[in-house]
Amino acid sequence: MKVLIVGSGGREHAIAASAAKSSKVEKMYCAPGNAGIEEFAECVPIGAMEFEKLVAFAKEKSIDLCIVGMDDPLVGGLVDEMEAAGIRTFGPRKNAAILEGSKAFSKDLMKKYHIPTAAYENFTDPDAAIAYLETAKFPIVLKADGLALGKGVLICQNFEEAKEGVRTIMLDKKFGTAGNEMVIEEFMTGREVSVLSFVDGKTIKTMTSAQDHKRAGDGDTGLNTGGMGTFSPSPFYTKEVEAFCNEHIYQATVDAMAAEGREFKGVIFFGLMLTEEGPKVLEYNARFGDPEAQVVLPRMKNDLIEVVEACIDGTLNQVDLQFEDNAAVCVVLASEGYPVSYEKGFPIQGLEEFNKHEGYYCFHAGTKLQDGQIVTNGGRVLGVTAKGKDLKEARANAYAATEWVQFENKYMRHDIGKAIDEA
Repeated sequence: MKVLIVGSGGREHAIAASAAKSSKVEKMYCAPGNAGIEEFAECVPIGAMEFEKLVAFAKEKSIDLCIVGMDDPLVGGLVDEMEAAGIRTFGPRKNAAILEGSKAFSKDLMKKYHIPTAAYENFTDPDAAIAYLETAKFPIVLKADGLALGKGVLICQNFEEAKEGVRTIMLDKKFGTAGNEMVIEEFMTGREVSVLSFVDGKTIKTMTSAQDHKRAGDGDTGLNTGGMGTFSPSPFYTKEVEAFCNEHIYQATVDAMAAEGREFKGVIFFGLMLTEEGPKVLEYNARFGDPEAQVVLPRMKNDLIEVVEACIDGTLNQVDLQFEDNAAVCVVLASEGYPVSYEKGFPIQGLEEFNKHEGYYCFHAGTKLQDGQIVTNGGRVLGVTAKGKDLKEARANAYAATEWVQFENKYMRHDIGKAIDEA
């Protein structure tokens, strides 16, 4: 079959690498793709939000399956557009992608269907938000309602910080229209765990667990980013935690969406906080996490295309989803200055090393081919991933592999997966 992947980051590279292993795939395209994805797919210069061009391309090339990797086109309704043109597409339709597209919607859904989450209030009026904060307990969390590249969350320690946060989100519109509405949420403490799942509208099958590191600096300091590294599985995601989530969170979310007339097919990413009162939902995403996909997909035993088709066809209950009994760690190599400002266009050396070692991967996030040379083209440049028999070995392997790659202004955290030592 002919497959089109929509997106350009490390997540899409991981999807392409996994899909390429399927005997069903005869030809793969990626729009717009990046320099690393070109190993598996023909990259075409069409942006992820250029729906008309994407649909026209899919029809012209007789695409059999489209996989939408990114949040923006999902929330914008690309799946609906593709399906209307007769293209089989993996991902939630617009009315279901709102699960990620609006934090206010998802919080209201959890409240209505008794899915454990932090206490909260939604606001469209900045003055009302500030009045509420005057009597709030601190620290407290402010969240821009819409999509903000994983950066629209502010943790405020006191009223002055929170007041400034309201200004940043709702008045200065630092996150654009994502800040038209804002969620104010109680601050939860505990371990964070990410659990990705495949969903076919009725059935949900969870993948192996993972944990992301959002802050830019070592020791969880600095600004929030799209993710500086991740590991899988999480030693804190115990059988007891899994059993609780199966009963109170996972199936409950799928059933809630169906009850609302918003049947969800695709991937639901559950961001969980393991609190003293039990697991609670921090956030939902409506697609593979980035960089979680980079540690989860390499450990999956199943044919990705077969699982994707089962989600589309409503036959996921017939799939025995399996993962390797090992571990993986991903360390993001970024450009110095990310996520604020950074330079691009530096040549990258050492990428050929990954072809010489089994169990090592280099997923491209922000790269491009320029005059025959792969150069940096983003804040997050590469996701260096390695497997190992356990988390400690995988972590040692991943950090060893980061030394193979060199480019000017290379920056990374040195404590990805350090929590493993405390497990």
